[in-house]
Amino acid sequence: METKVAIINSIDNDIEYLKEAAGIIYDGGLVAFPTETVYGLGANALNEDAVYKIFEAKGRPQDNPLIVHVASKEIEYLVEEIPEIAKKLMDKFWPGPLTIILNKKDIIPNRTSANLSSIGIRMPNNEIALKLIELSGCPIAAPSANISGRPSPTDVERCIEDLNGKIEYIIGGMQSDVGVESTIVDCTVTPPVILRPGGITLEMLKEICGDITIDKAIQGKPDANLKPKAPGMKYRHYAPKAKLKIIKGNREKTIEKINEIVQNYIDNQKKVAILSTEELKGEFPIGEIISLGSENELSEVAKNLFESLRQCDDMKVDLILCQAFAEKGVGLAIMNRLNKAAGFDIIEV
Repeated sequence: METKVAIINSIDNDIEYLKEAAGIIYDGGLVAFPTETVYGLGANALNEDAVYKIFEAKGRPQDNPLIVHVASKEIEYLVEEIPEIAKKLMDKFWPGPLTIILNKKDIIPNRTSANLSSIGIRMPNNEIALKLIELSGCPIAAPSANISGRPSPTDVERCIEDLNGKIEYIIGGMQSDVGVESTIVDCTVTPPVILRPGGITLEMLKEICGDITIDKAIQGKPDANLKPKAPGMKYRHYAPKAKLKIIKGNREKTIEKINEIVQNYIDNQKKVAILSTEELKGEFPIGEIISLGSENELSEVAKNLFESLRQCDDMKVDLILCQAFAEKGVGLAIMNRLNKAAGFDIIEV
């Protein structure tokens, strides 16, 4: 299959590209496109055959549900009901990096929801994504635009790297602002439950819903029998090709342990990458250092995380070491992605 790549610099000037891509979506094809979180791989959410192509292109497990992207808060035609708390969350955070799980209507095929009675819906805060959905005339089901399990793409080059020749169209825009996938909140239960942390933090959600909780299934290694209600809950995700280990502890012991491991690997002719903050990068005299950003700006760390893991693949390292982050604010999302990428290989010091 030949994949067309179109870079959108201005929606007004490049509208023909978007119309062309929208036609592909409407006709049952696949289009990769930018959002504020990561790039998405989109298909008509109401077309079961089109949705199947997403799973096929990504190599995605069939029991991993998709998120439906919409261009409007008018979603009554997709769901059985919208609880008051869901309306409040939509009013506060849409468009934005928040997915809300609601009970679906039959118009949404079971393949889109992985045979669940519920579905995750979000309205992205990206003008290219919103215009594509609008022009397509249908909601768009879209997981991240990468091979399943790999770090999600935050720029168009990584989409091309993974999906060239597998889908009809790739739309390029700016690098994703948030850098990690959307926060997912289950509003089919009371009180609502966070099923995946993201750019909309627990603290932000508590301002709207004081009794919201975090699902215990995302706070540890998932059970093999888990039936995921949201993407990213069950399988190893976001993983680079090299083994990733997380070093967790106080500053001095973390530095000491990382340097010890790096030295051991280098002594055995192995190549090691260290994902570090700006504040710590000078503490590592050997190894390939990649700065994630400042520990005082965790939104910057989140934005750079997946691309940094991809850079480790580019360098063909044998091991990646990364310091742990405090699990508050967006740090909760960062650690969720790191834990999944590392397969919960954590060294506590």
